[in-house]
Amino acid sequence: MKYLIVGLGNIGPEYVNTRHNIGFNIADELVAQLGGSFSNLRLAYYSEVSFKGKKLHVIKPTTYMNLSGKAVNYWMHELRIPIENVLVIVDDLALPLGKLRLKLQGSSAGHNGLKSIEGLCGGQGYPRLRFGVSDNFPKGRQVDYVLAPFDKEEQPELPALIDRSVELIKSFVTVGPAHTMTAFNK
Repeated sequence: MKYLIVGLGNIGPEYVNTRHNIGFNIADELVAQLGGSFSNLRLAYYSEVSFKGKKLHVIKPTTYMNLSGKAVNYWMHELRIPIENVLVIVDDLALPLGKLRLKLQGSSAGHNGLKSIEGLCGGQGYPRLRFGVSDNFPKGRQVDYVLAPFDKEEQPELPALIDRSVELIKSFVTVGPAHTMTAFNK
């Protein structure tokens, strides 16, 4: 069985380690733990790794966040991966820092990357790993907040939170979404 794991983020040095790029960070760690590396291919940085007999195709779209659906749609069709085997990793302002939530479907909640995927990949019926980045910003400053690096007091927590996200992904592909949601959505 094969899966498409999609880490959302923006390319470019100015976006490295920002809240909006947590999907890239988690994809990087997943591929590193499984001994892979990324190549710059069509619309995405791409890696193919295996875990417990499952083939994981991991992408980090190079289309920028607002056009992520273009890359997801291309790779989903290129690899013939059904939508239920696509897992999108995304930052979420509605959750406290590091809170993980696996959902099998749902709205974009205003997230432009998810809106793009909905528009180009056939709606809201795809799994997503929502990684909480908190909402500690003044009214009207949401864009500045998500495009900023994590605060100094948040940074020491990130490696363990990213590791937990990788464990969730491994669980998703081996024991399935139901058991994974029971174990991780606390």
